[in-house]
Amino acid sequence: MSEDTASSARPDRIVTAAVLLIGNEILSGRTKDANLGYIAQRCTELGIRLIEARVVADDEAAIVEAVNALRARVNYLFTTGGIGPTHDDITADCIAKAVGRPLIEHPEARALLDAHYGDKINPARLRMARTPEGAALIENPVSTAPGFRIENVHVLAGIPTIMQAMFESLAPGLVGGAPLLSRALEVDLPESVIAGVLTDAQAAFAETLDIGSYPFARGGGFGVSVVLRSTDGDTLQRGLDTVANGLRGLGGTVEERV
Repeated sequence: MSEDTASSARPDRIVTAAVLLIGNEILSGRTKDANLGYIAQRCTELGIRLIEARVVADDEAAIVEAVNALRARVNYLFTTGGIGPTHDDITADCIAKAVGRPLIEHPEARALLDAHYGDKINPARLRMARTPEGAALIENPVSTAPGFRIENVHVLAGIPTIMQAMFESLAPGLVGGAPLLSRALEVDLPESVIAGVLTDAQAAFAETLDIGSYPFARGGGFGVSVVLRSTDGDTLQRGLDTVANGLRGLGGTVEERV
């Protein structure tokens, strides 16, 4: 899918995104990812539905395959990691291969790095100026070295503070659809007891409402959090009332949670 260029929301349609987390350090457990949650929350706030996330190693074939699979399905693909100065930072190379563009030293990125490092610029730091031909830079107000955007692929840093700053520089230009609203209920009954109520409610509201159930254990007791999501506030309220009434009919104590 191609990227939109307008910056206003499009409440008449669904806008989707995916996230590709790149790095051996995530898969080894040495680095605990903090980027997926941030992007997911910000996408929701912007009216963009995150529909998939993947983690891949620093492996060219794996990255290229994942980029091409994901970018074909969504309006926005966000990648994190692999754009630093070391030999295993191969994301720029892989994105160039995925989109069929030559990898170049971006003149604006080179100028930024020259100004930032001065006479301390070296070949390793210049690796951070490489982008596919035709890419637009993504501002990095934290440490200067930019991310980049090519077609609907947005390439961000892996360090959370830098990734967040890059994402926020992008946010005003991202085109969202109708914001996805959510409400949550908690009930002191097991999933096996309430499954029928949820199934019937989901069928009644078809594709206008999404209902999910998430068991919890708390204070020695068990229960289920039921989360309802819709782009329409009236539908969401009607769905909430339907589910709450059904759960109370089973003898459960039901509370709405923020």
